[in-house]
Amino acid sequence: MKTLRIGAGAGYSGDRIEPAVELAEQGDLDYLVFECLAERTIALAQQARISDPAGGYDPLLSERMHRVLPFVGRQPGRRRLRVITNMGAANPVSAAAQVRRIAGELGVKLKVVAVLGDDVLSALRPEQMLDNGQTLGALGDRLISANAYLGVDGILEALRADADVVITGRVADPSLFLAPQMFEFGWAADDWLRLGRGTLVGHLLECAGQVSGGYFADPGLKDVDDLARLGFPLAEVDADGHALITKVAGSGGQVSRATCSEQLIYEVHDPAAYLTPDVTADFSRVGFVEEGIDRVRVQGADGRARPEQLKVSVGYLDGWIGEGQMSYGGPGAVARAQLARDVVLKRLELIGVTMQDVRAELIGMDSLHGPRSHVEPWEVRLRVAARCADRGDAVRVGNEVETLYTNGPAGGGGASKSVRQVVAVASLLLPRGAVTPRIEG
Repeated sequence: MKTLRIGAGAGYSGDRIEPAVELAEQGDLDYLVFECLAERTIALAQQARISDPAGGYDPLLSERMHRVLPFVGRQPGRRRLRVITNMGAANPVSAAAQVRRIAGELGVKLKVVAVLGDDVLSALRPEQMLDNGQTLGALGDRLISANAYLGVDGILEALRADADVVITGRVADPSLFLAPQMFEFGWAADDWLRLGRGTLVGHLLECAGQVSGGYFADPGLKDVDDLARLGFPLAEVDADGHALITKVAGSGGQVSRATCSEQLIYEVHDPAAYLTPDVTADFSRVGFVEEGIDRVRVQGADGRARPEQLKVSVGYLDGWIGEGQMSYGGPGAVARAQLARDVVLKRLELIGVTMQDVRAELIGMDSLHGPRSHVEPWEVRLRVAARCADRGDAVRVGNEVETLYTNGPAGGGGASKSVRQVVAVASLLLPRGAVTPRIEG
């Protein structure tokens, strides 16, 4: 029986590149998938595209492609390796053009195809309600983007067109991995059992190093060897969707029943109804069996009919965050930092800074869990951050922290300040008939 080998080259936009190169070179893969979009990534990419119409794709696209394209395509004595990625972000067409340029520089002849159709901003209506209770119309010119989570359709079309590299925008994470399974094994779009199994494979691989021991590691409780050389995972999948999760031999990290179990429940609200654009997957009876070192058999996934609506992620501008930090050390550090916090909050009140939200915390004392009883630390860092509608107010927040240098209390140092625009994300549902995936290239 044919076995398909799919590797995870990235779990987010800024992920390491070396493990992906290791997979491309040593993983004997059919497909290498780079999953690089978080919830607000496309909204940020849309902002970048406004400044540069040729931009708006993943900033590490060029470096990743320079490193892995030499292994892509048909090569003697090797499996044909294809790449699927959502690094196109807000501009898959420009991303695909960039990959073609890189392939040309490297002397590699490849077919690169972009998948379009996720940008649905023009299809939305002002009266449509977001999950935060606001209407789209209420956002006015603060609205940046609206991208539907596509499923496998566009990727399948690209693979049928014999693409070596498939560049998408917003596609549901597991769909990036499900599409090659459907293509290679000829699964029907309503074969819910196999689509559920294939979606589980995608869900386990989509965060890359998380399932091979990265986020799992906890010294003394869950020790993981050679974390600095963490290997990214790959799946061996058969025509029925049965899969084994492993990694390149000799790479760091571990693949075990425990690492797979933790990844299984990651971002899953209802294990019996994990909604994707392709299938309603059922993970409620999933189990894992260790068949050897770093070799875990996956079993028990199922599926039901896919939802009739697609999730749309809407990005919009929501004010500014001003932040300032200052460190205090030595005897009495906490008392001086607490006084500094009180001073800054009073100063912001005195000069009339308007803030929607404000946090003033001592990192290492109460920034994560609120006020607690602590042994006096030798050093502590004050952080004051506020969200403001007006950029000028946000600037004043960091300025007031910086003025602690000479205006007391004593012994402050290492000041920093910043201002950044808030890109918020909300969601709505759209009938799938309103979304039309298509390819270009």
